[in-house]
Amino acid sequence: MFEWRNDRVIDLKIRPPKEEDGPVLWKLKYGEKEPVWKKWDAPYFPLVHVPKEEFLASYRFDEDSPDQWVIETDGAIIGTVSYYWEHKPSRWLEMGITIYDPAYWNGGYGTEALRQWISHLFKAMPIVRVGYTTWSGNKRMVRLGEKLGMTMEARMRKCRYYNGEYYDSIRMGLLREEWE
Repeated sequence: MFEWRNDRVIDLKIRPPKEEDGPVLWKLKYGEKEPVWKKWDAPYFPLVHVPKEEFLASYRFDEDSPDQWVIETDGAIIGTVSYYWEHKPSRWLEMGITIYDPAYWNGGYGTEALRQWISHLFKAMPIVRVGYTTWSGNKRMVRLGEKLGMTMEARMRKCRYYNGEYYDSIRMGLLREEWE
């Protein structure tokens, strides 16, 4: 899919991961001891490094396990989109996104990736709502939800403690009829 951004076109697609993506995904996530992306992606939870062989042996690389796809632009994997069931019997689904390389932040890549992911989830799943949880320290993620027409459904005040400060936990959500 293409999105115009500041007089340039973003060529971005999301797709299920392939086995040959494994080493790239491992390097993006675990290749640095203290990656920059982790400062924004729930930094109050520690990143537990997984050895490459263990990661490759446990990662699901098939279309029958569609809960995590890769984000690709110009032939390079830059991140992942994912979902999990908060409560499957009631069809409460939550999603997430991580763009690992800061060179792709603030360029519309996250917006386009989540736009495609939301469309895919509503098309493929019997859900009426999709959402995500972030924290008030990640202003880009809050703004991303707003750009996609999401509603701030909840704000749990000062429940995330990070680097000596309290932050709010924020839930953003979108209904199928709002998306269509």
